[in-house]
Amino acid sequence: MTARLSLYQKAENELYKMDSSVKTKFYDFCHQFRTDPDHPSLDLKPLKGDGRIFRAKIDRSYRALLARAGVGADGIQQWLIVAVRHRKDVYEELTVAINRITGEIEFVDLGVVGQSVLQRAGLQLTPAPDEQTVPAEPTPAPAVTPEPVVPAEPLLAGCTPEDLRRLGVADALIDLALTVTTDEELDHLIAGAPRLTAEVLTGLGSGMSVDEVEREITQPASTELEPGFEDDMAAALTRTAVTTVDDDIRNVLAEGDFRAWKVYLHPTQRKIVERNYGGPARVSGGPGTGKTIVALHRVARLAAALPPGHNKPILLTTYTKNLTADLRSRLTSLMDPALLGRVDIKHIDQLAQSVLTENAAPGSQRSLIADDRALDVLREVLFEHDEQRWGAEFLFDEWEQIVLGQSLATRQDYFKARRAGMGRALARPERAAIWKLLDQFTLRLNGLGRETWAQAAERAARYEMERAHKIKIRAEHKADIGGGDLVHLDDNSSAMRYLRHRYQHIVVDEAQDLSPAHWNMLRAMVASGEGDLFIASDTHQRIYDRQVTLSTVGVHIRGRASKLTLSYRTTQEILDQAAKVVRGATYDDLDDGTDTLGGYHSLLHGPTPEYVACADWTDEIAQLAETLKQWRDDIAQPAADGTVRDPSGTMAVCVADGEMAGRVATDLEMKHGITTATLTKDGPQGGGEVHIGTMHRFKGLEYQKLAIIGASDGILPRTALVEQYEKADPNRYEREIKKSRSQLFVATTRARDALRISWHGKPSPFLPL
Repeated sequence: MTARLSLYQKAENELYKMDSSVKTKFYDFCHQFRTDPDHPSLDLKPLKGDGRIFRAKIDRSYRALLARAGVGADGIQQWLIVAVRHRKDVYEELTVAINRITGEIEFVDLGVVGQSVLQRAGLQLTPAPDEQTVPAEPTPAPAVTPEPVVPAEPLLAGCTPEDLRRLGVADALIDLALTVTTDEELDHLIAGAPRLTAEVLTGLGSGMSVDEVEREITQPASTELEPGFEDDMAAALTRTAVTTVDDDIRNVLAEGDFRAWKVYLHPTQRKIVERNYGGPARVSGGPGTGKTIVALHRVARLAAALPPGHNKPILLTTYTKNLTADLRSRLTSLMDPALLGRVDIKHIDQLAQSVLTENAAPGSQRSLIADDRALDVLREVLFEHDEQRWGAEFLFDEWEQIVLGQSLATRQDYFKARRAGMGRALARPERAAIWKLLDQFTLRLNGLGRETWAQAAERAARYEMERAHKIKIRAEHKADIGGGDLVHLDDNSSAMRYLRHRYQHIVVDEAQDLSPAHWNMLRAMVASGEGDLFIASDTHQRIYDRQVTLSTVGVHIRGRASKLTLSYRTTQEILDQAAKVVRGATYDDLDDGTDTLGGYHSLLHGPTPEYVACADWTDEIAQLAETLKQWRDDIAQPAADGTVRDPSGTMAVCVADGEMAGRVATDLEMKHGITTATLTKDGPQGGGEVHIGTMHRFKGLEYQKLAIIGASDGILPRTALVEQYEKADPNRYEREIKKSRSQLFVATTRARDALRISWHGKPSPFLPL
């Protein structure tokens, strides 16, 4: 090999969209170039515009545009493929530079900026000399007296060239950005701009001030650069997200956009992944900002940093089973298989059950009972005691949030417990009466040999806290006696578990849904210290009634919290509508502060979400069916190479509850011939083309086109919910309303390109109509 090749992300994206024949020729080109870049068949020549850009022939029609990227440590010349183009699209006005903020290599192609902007700036694109063709004789146009044009106000009139330079906009695009007069022109400019430039211009175009953009976008992406960095392409290459071209490039191209997803980390994300934290750290951000991707890359980095011989010292966990399966699949595609053995992937309740099984005597394990069945048991206890002061739901909430959440073992502990956020205050006599009722409830469950998931988590937490205490005692004893092997202190085979914590690192995704007991268990499973806990969360997506202040469970994130604001999943039009669903409500940040969607934005654009009022259920289903058929036809349109995409799994219908999901599936299949697959905790069940599920089941998923139906008042939120809590327990009512809003917010942000929301009767008050 005489040359090393890397693929710029935009070049990789271009290749995904090309015919398979072009991809095959590109692979052959790469093999030839790495062997002999000066081979006559490649016709490698510099462009006249920017001397750092070369063009080389892939075949008669396509060209690779490359930039020299210095010499590697092994003395081999490095090249970066910045674009793959048809020869007619190769112009002299192409530039490669090193961004003054990120230190990354940036490629700018003015050919995608938009003619109106180029004309206003007085720029004319010049085809590369050997790519020019003889233009056809123009047809004379009839003489027209032009009407005087009133110069339009620039869209970024409040910005100066110095502002844009300070924010990190590519030099070649600064003057052009200041001539843009419409949103459409700005979109054209952003489409071909380097990533930081696109983010900055999107922020400014959406109304953010220069200072806000600098704080929310530029500063998090900034890198400390040495003097002279702008001429060191080799160093810049190490800071740039690229794909190394090797013998597996054929497989890389076949993987399509997923490859770009798993390789690319935005500079802001990369900093979060690679930073050395002195304790627990948290990354937050709205849907689609890459929190899960950051968490997965964090796992990969931690696993790679461990010395050989470690077996599952890293835990990756989340709340639900189906999310865990998704994490496992993604991590398997991201990591070296040899390192996967260092990662234990379990959902939080599965983890708790493994702890209980490990600590239970044979035959003593209790069976689990669902919350609604446990509520029935509590109602029986209240009926037997003729208790009418408190409802079963209030007492069950008190039991889960306070008694189990704080691991309260005695009545005296309950008397002293804090009940922040629980609504009505309770005097000491009331607490005494409640404790007695809850004690009877717990005894009843024990007598049945049953326990709730919350009880199981609390018991597992106590076992782990006891284990952590023994580890601490042994460590102190070891220090007292001058070190040595401690196994001899206990000849029981379980002694080894008290020598060290279960894990060296724990990474938690969707952390906002975990209960206090879950956090107590996790805190005890890993020793406090560098890189112990890494947490990804968004409290706007909390769909279970579990609000935890992490500092109260020994997880201190102050000074180690980061926020992501750029959505990679869905369009700005969908984000704007989704944000209105939760507007006005206050959300915590898992600590003592609040979280907002301030600065949350997308570089993607698409149609405005559709809101559809229907006459009745039959009309709503009929209109839904017509939309799904149209979506199916749109997705299945033949590509340029003649291939037809299978629409299965790209469309989904989201509903409020399981009963409605079953009804929709039946009506679509029986009345309209549309096949469906139902989302379960184990993933989609059935081979139908349209996925159907509840808002809870859509957590962590995404679809190209999504319909939410039954968004009526009385369903979102439930009428029974309003009647039950609005007057009797206003605090609980507000929590339930917020939870319902969050469910709808999660549902709306599962859509990538198209979102449709329908109802019959009165629309939900949560809809931004």
